[in-house]
Amino acid sequence: MLVHQLGAEPFVDALRHTDAGALAVALAVTAGTTWCCARRWSLLAGALEVPVPLAAAYRACYSAQFLNATLPGGIVGDVHRGIRHGRESGAMARGLGSVVWDRVSGQFVQVALVVLALPLLPGELRPWALGLAACVAVIVVVFRSELRAVMGAPGLFARVVLLSAVAAGGHVLVFVVAARTAGVTAPLLELVPLALGVLLASAIPLNFAGWGPREGAAAWVFGAAGLGAAAGLEVAVVYGVMSLVATLPGAVALWSGRLPATEPRRPEPVEVRRA
Repeated sequence: MLVHQLGAEPFVDALRHTDAGALAVALAVTAGTTWCCARRWSLLAGALEVPVPLAAAYRACYSAQFLNATLPGGIVGDVHRGIRHGRESGAMARGLGSVVWDRVSGQFVQVALVVLALPLLPGELRPWALGLAACVAVIVVVFRSELRAVMGAPGLFARVVLLSAVAAGGHVLVFVVAARTAGVTAPLLELVPLALGVLLASAIPLNFAGWGPREGAAAWVFGAAGLGAAAGLEVAVVYGVMSLVATLPGAVALWSGRLPATEPRRPEPVEVRRA
């Protein structure tokens, strides 16, 4: 639909403008955001009594990002790490639940950031942001007892929110770099709220290897902001390429996790001669 409406030029321009510097920024920033997500998951898993070491969580989160960025739906990687952790911990329900809480807490913080940026959003987007905030408020009220049970540990809620906010900030930074790479010169106060909206849409699990809702949302919000739907589409494509490259370390983590364990070499028997 986007190709029909806007032509192929935004896609071609995005691929032509993406350079090594932008990809290097994406790799570096994603290493940090992945650590934040891994630390958040480790904390939540510990609260659910299915602890996962931070190093293992870091590898699993990288692997999950790679699978999410290469397979349809955008959640296959998280399902994979949830099932794997459930099997390894011997508590499948809580293992999966730790990943669900990890994903949900991150999305809630992203919604909160969009609401905070509401005054900076174009007028056409504000009703949608308010409606989304209302839905989240209803969900929080309905599941408040579960929230208390999981987030009841002292300081856990604040740490989860802080880690989620830092991770979201890293994704916004990559988006801003993508926008500058695509030639968009709008000020940061205008770009950051748009980035938050696009990134929230990109989490909708109706994509194909990350592509779909993100590009549609970018075309819509950039058009509403007066920057042009074609410019928004080009930025989203540049961001998609940067994000895909940034998840490639996850392929290494996934491959290394499948390697068979090396069995220790047994000492050769020593022949004892009798006198």
